[in-house]
Amino acid sequence: MSGTEEIDAAGRHVLPGLIDSHVHFRTPGLTEKEDWAHASRAAVAGGVTTVFDMPNTRPATFTPADARAKDAEIRGTSLVDYRFHAGVNPEAVESLETFEPAEALTAKAFLTGHHTAPHVLRDPGRLDELFAVAKRQGLRLLFHAEDDDVFALLDQWQGAPATYRDYERFRPRSGGIVAVAKLIELARRHGTAAHVLHVSSREEADLLTAAGAAGLPVTWEATGHHLSFTAADTARCGSRIRLSPAIREQADQDRLWDAVFRGEVSTVGSDHAPHAFADKTVAAPDAPPGLPGVQELFPALYTGLCRRAPDATPDDLLPIVTRVLAAEPARLFGIADRKGAIAPGLDADLVLFDPAENWSFGPGDVQAKCGWTAYAGWMFTGRVARTIRRGRTVFRLEHGFGTPDGEWLKPSAVPAATGDAR
Repeated sequence: MSGTEEIDAAGRHVLPGLIDSHVHFRTPGLTEKEDWAHASRAAVAGGVTTVFDMPNTRPATFTPADARAKDAEIRGTSLVDYRFHAGVNPEAVESLETFEPAEALTAKAFLTGHHTAPHVLRDPGRLDELFAVAKRQGLRLLFHAEDDDVFALLDQWQGAPATYRDYERFRPRSGGIVAVAKLIELARRHGTAAHVLHVSSREEADLLTAAGAAGLPVTWEATGHHLSFTAADTARCGSRIRLSPAIREQADQDRLWDAVFRGEVSTVGSDHAPHAFADKTVAAPDAPPGLPGVQELFPALYTGLCRRAPDATPDDLLPIVTRVLAAEPARLFGIADRKGAIAPGLDADLVLFDPAENWSFGPGDVQAKCGWTAYAGWMFTGRVARTIRRGRTVFRLEHGFGTPDGEWLKPSAVPAATGDAR
């Protein structure tokens, strides 16, 4: 056929374009840390063709006008297609009623804060109201689920951490366990769909899996970082792997991996949240949580799968990747009519992947604006050779990047609020 390009994929696996449903591309207002052009290059270099950006920018994405202004700033710079999670304004949760589905089907609330997340929903009455509003609007709620009152009580008692290695003890699992228990009860009471982000502990994983098994509309995410690092790595990496929620123990990581293999985790996100390296090397109480990760997400996930299932084949492991990084994000967040699978009628988003290539990820490979990675020196198994978004090559190993004509996607339909837990 005239105008058709033939691509030789011999020796490679062809996957659907991957979806990272949890990124902080820092646009607008925080572009000294990251900007959309750099972040989207990092994404496509890691096989990601679609992202869902978080609302804690400056200004936060609290209104449809904020979302439209964000799109206007991004347009013409993006190699990936994108959607936005609306932000929950703690002072006016009812403002979510102004969003049309085309502008947002999802809304993110922070139950505790940090350096780039100042808008914290602390009031129990407003949290209950949020669930009611979201149910009426057909919104899926996303949560940074750690209880701020728990942390405030601990801070009053013990002060600030003196060293990087103390951080996990000062932001312990108890904060997440308390918050998750509250969210499960609210989901039960209202029937509102809730998706808990960056789960870090085995207790939270058990609670959320039990809630899903009981038929509650509760799903959850693990991050590549929590699957890759443990508290023991803090001695080597220091504040480079400071996260919120904190990196926890080996037993917690083992439970998260178990959930990935069992299909209990619905999505794996990068929580790509870069800071300038100088910002990460300040005194322990002041070092901000967050690190780059969208480029590293797929190779870190696949490498971890290979190491934990050494006798498995790519045909065994890649369906796990496509479930948590394509099919489930597309289904949960309303774009399954365009993304998440290779099928007639869907966008031609494809990744050519060599599962046999072993390669070392170094500073010269980093596409994020911050220029550093916590995975420096890692030997990854499997490498993205080419990324195609809507039929156009946007990344080709050793050949660079394509045209930044990514678009703000319109959703298919509001996903069902019940009966969708896994």
